[in-house]
Amino acid sequence: MKKIHVQSDALLSQMCKVISESRTQQLMDGLVYTAISRAAKNGIFEFVSKMLEMDQRFLWTTDRNQRNIFMLAVLHRQEKIFNILYGLDRKIMNYSLTSKVDVNENNILHMAGMIEDSTWVNKIPGAALQMQRELQWFKEVEGIVHPKAKESTNNDGLTPRQLFTKNHKNLMEKGEKWMKGTATSCTVVGALIATIMFAAAFTVPGGNDQTTGFPIFLKKKLFMLFIICDALSLFSSSTSMLMFLGILTSTYAEEDFLEYLPRQMIIGLFTLFCSIATMMIAFSTALIIMLHDQYSWILIPIISLACVSVTPFILMQFPLLKNMVFSTYGLGIFDRKKKRFIMYIL
Repeated sequence: MKKIHVQSDALLSQMCKVISESRTQQLMDGLVYTAISRAAKNGIFEFVSKMLEMDQRFLWTTDRNQRNIFMLAVLHRQEKIFNILYGLDRKIMNYSLTSKVDVNENNILHMAGMIEDSTWVNKIPGAALQMQRELQWFKEVEGIVHPKAKESTNNDGLTPRQLFTKNHKNLMEKGEKWMKGTATSCTVVGALIATIMFAAAFTVPGGNDQTTGFPIFLKKKLFMLFIICDALSLFSSSTSMLMFLGILTSTYAEEDFLEYLPRQMIIGLFTLFCSIATMMIAFSTALIIMLHDQYSWILIPIISLACVSVTPFILMQFPLLKNMVFSTYGLGIFDRKKKRFIMYIL
């Protein structure tokens, strides 16, 4: 692979040398502009960036629909190509490239409101996360365009926000269904854990002293560990149920998918995992307290089987938690601090 990369880089450098010596008409006849547009559409960052560094005229490359490379990058959700914008002079970015419109009077913000089947967003697991990424794209583009672009209409009389709402209606419905289904399943698990741990607090291992009413093993350190884990499991499962209840009763507005719903899901899943972990610790501690004197040999098999029973649920839901945390609070896909490599336009 490394050898292929070196060969490709050498070929690209040779192409750049030939292109730099060519005239505009020769570039058009050689379909160079078409190649750059297709590269932007498919996210071939190395090719596009090399072309732009070599000849700044390619910034104005458009396809047959009069869409420049950055409009194509937004339309097809190619963040690496889009991030090149942050390496440009601010005036060029604001008043030249981002103010262009296509043959249907769609500007770059309209592009963020469209959905293409070939976008990378479709590969994100879960409709809710897909909707979140779409909103992140729209917000990012909205932050760089001129205020007038936010209210401009296309040939269908739609503003970028109206176009976004129209095109994402089905995705939002799928996201709502996915969120509610996940929240319902997790609520059932949380309710079962809360019920079990509440009952365990009053039926402690070894029972209570008939005279004083205090637990028989009250002075044992393991018993205190049992009580602490039982309480933590009860509180965390109750918290998770409240978070999932918030998801189930949400109005599911567009903006909710950006941060509110993912945050509720993250807190709900995290506290649910905590409740499962502390429940297993409490269960193991109770067994050790009751059986360690005479039946210690059976402790390890029972505890292992108990852990195995809850492992599949954690393995299924943990990737979801990880993806949501990275998508909501991670570094993101947009590089606003990108090094400037084009200082001016000829």
